[in-house]
Amino acid sequence: MASSSNYSTALVSEFLLICLPSFQSWQHWLSLPLSLLFLLAMGANATLLITIQLEASLHQPMYYLLSLLSLLDMVLCLTVIPKVLAIFWFNSKSISFSACFLQMFIMNSFLTMESCTFMVMAYDRYVAICHPLQYPSIITDQFVAKAALFVVVRNGFLTMPIPIFCSRLRYCTRNIIQNCICTNVSVSKLSCDDVTFNELYQFVTGWILLGSDLILIVLSYSFILKVVLRIKAEGAVARALGTCGSHFILILFFSTVLLVLVITNLARKRIPPDVPILLNILHHLIPPALNPVVYGVRTKEIKQGIQKLLRRL
Repeated sequence: MASSSNYSTALVSEFLLICLPSFQSWQHWLSLPLSLLFLLAMGANATLLITIQLEASLHQPMYYLLSLLSLLDMVLCLTVIPKVLAIFWFNSKSISFSACFLQMFIMNSFLTMESCTFMVMAYDRYVAICHPLQYPSIITDQFVAKAALFVVVRNGFLTMPIPIFCSRLRYCTRNIIQNCICTNVSVSKLSCDDVTFNELYQFVTGWILLGSDLILIVLSYSFILKVVLRIKAEGAVARALGTCGSHFILILFFSTVLLVLVITNLARKRIPPDVPILLNILHHLIPPALNPVVYGVRTKEIKQGIQKLLRRL
């Protein structure tokens, strides 16, 4: 008999992803908007990264943070969407044991990395508006490097146990995941072990990481609003808020889709089971597709940089 340490891998070497069974006849049609959004996300983020790299005027901390956000968006898209499209187009439902838990790690860690990046960007805007004279000495290239390291280490370290705990469970005979992606909840349901600790760890870790980021973002914008309302110069309020507008819109995209996803998961007994799954896919697709578009449209320097890039082609 297999020992408990290798029991799970001895009996289950791969999983089968049953993706949106209620929309089985519509999957090819559904793949069309998903493909277009995926191409938009990859193309827009790649264009933004190249523009920031080539345009010397964009070599500033704020745009370096935006580059970090674009990289995280691209990795999330590449981790989730190609597999979903492969299921829709080629009925490629199987995913190896190791690939499933790698996907789980990237989804959990990069989601919280994005949240943490938004928090750092909010702090950047807070310093720029509330302490403009100290901004060049506080928000430096070294600050961005340390912030990026903090984003990666904090979230990677705290979310790594989620797939590790899940991979050490015993999966006796069932290997069919009722989802398009390897989420912790969907995979752990297949185990014949008690998964209470796994689910509790993910719940507590998620709320600590995302909750602390949200609190700091709200505090930053509260201080910004307090300072802006004291400005008496004509047009100064609009200019000050304009510097935060793009960032605030991105946070709304991220938090709104995430909030809807959380609510639908909490109320999953009252709604069709495919709805939270579809929303989860869209959460990995809509913000990455819209983030660079918003910054490209609303930020004059980026718009000019993209125009220069297009003229070089």
